[in-house]
Amino acid sequence: MAEELAIDFNGEPLHLLADRAVYWPRRNSLLLADLHLGKGDRFREAGLALPSGGSRLDLERLQRLLLQTGAASVYLLGDVLHGREHGTAWREAWLDWRARHATLRIVALTGNHDRWLARAELAIELAGAQLVQPPLLLSHTPLPERTGVVCGHLHPVVKLPGLPRRWPAFVIGARQLLLPAFSQFTGGLEWAVDGAEQLIVCNGEQLIALPPGNSAGRQG
Repeated sequence: MAEELAIDFNGEPLHLLADRAVYWPRRNSLLLADLHLGKGDRFREAGLALPSGGSRLDLERLQRLLLQTGAASVYLLGDVLHGREHGTAWREAWLDWRARHATLRIVALTGNHDRWLARAELAIELAGAQLVQPPLLLSHTPLPERTGVVCGHLHPVVKLPGLPRRWPAFVIGARQLLLPAFSQFTGGLEWAVDGAEQLIVCNGEQLIALPPGNSAGRQG
């Protein structure tokens, strides 16, 4: 079971989940960003020798979080897709998963990779680029001038001293909660907190709160 960490963001209780998502108790909802369905399919089409089944594994992780939290709805904060809407393995995996969760409400925001989302027929609600759900504002991209923003897009990661790989992380600021990419098949932006942010590393099972200034700069 993924570890949970209760926080207060913009006056609203939220639970960070170690498997890269947020549970919103008052709305009994899961929030996650950057699912990137079909990314592996697209890379294999380009000739890269990658294992198949990445989207199916991500959906199995989502299933476990639904069982853990009992959430009745899911908000996908953009970059739902990373490929064509028809004739690919990811779509078969999604439709099979969706049929087994027919009563689950799924609301999707559009991200920069979602140009096929509106015509993909995935049995989800489309909410545009932003969605106001007081006291929160859900968005794919960060909105530095707004308050209470929950977003994705940047795929924040952190390199911990003594460990060989980078780990996804939540970034909590005064105005913005930035989610890690939910898909395990993504790159990331190495992040350094600026003193006004809290960085929470997640490894799928545990959450680790880092002190300010832990990492050594933002890198693409």
